[in-house]
Amino acid sequence: MDHKKGNLYLIPCTLGDTPPLEVLPFLVKKAVEEIDHYVVEHEKSARRFIKSISPNKGQDQLYISEINKFTPNDEIPLMIHPCLEGKDVGVISDAGCPGIADPGALIVQEAHKNGIKVVPLVGPSSILLAMMASGFNGQNFAFNGYLPIDKQDRKTAIKRLEKLSGEYEQAQAFIETPYRNNQMLDSLISSLNGNTSICVACDITLSTEYIKTFTANEWKRKKVDLNKRPTLFIIQKL
Repeated sequence: MDHKKGNLYLIPCTLGDTPPLEVLPFLVKKAVEEIDHYVVEHEKSARRFIKSISPNKGQDQLYISEINKFTPNDEIPLMIHPCLEGKDVGVISDAGCPGIADPGALIVQEAHKNGIKVVPLVGPSSILLAMMASGFNGQNFAFNGYLPIDKQDRKTAIKRLEKLSGEYEQAQAFIETPYRNNQMLDSLISSLNGNTSICVACDITLSTEYIKTFTANEWKRKKVDLNKRPTLFIIQKL
């Protein structure tokens, strides 16, 4: 007789050093305390998160697989094998919600292929929190990941997103490697129409949180240092 399959839990984590239970519901703590098998982006940061939310859980009882850009595709099915044996598996991103701008989506695809129940738990998403705070169109927006590094290519991408925003009344969100945030803001200010709005959402949920929306012209008169601070940028041509 076949035994019941385990579930795949998508476990959100904090967006920084905020105490976990200030931004995560009790169900996340409960899941971490009960699950021993995990698929994570980086083992070290995942173990640190698990310890922060469940300090009495023995680290030696954890079974952890990593999924990132270096993971061979043929290893992915093995990561959900505990579910096929009746055990629950938790997926943890480096920050925020698994599967959103995160390689955990590949594990979720594999779970669906194998008839495994996927259980998303509530937690902070920098994309949604930034959209909430931007004042932009929350009914029609797109997340674009990273823009090109090359200055000319980046300018072309920015102008393309501005055009899309205007044509479809669609907010356009994207991120940058933290040490290039200041250059990204400079590129936005210089590339966009002066009346196009830019939201900068930095250090979301942290004590240093900074979320402001101004036009490109207004940003020219502002001074903010975004260097090495997790930041989400959103533009909308109003």
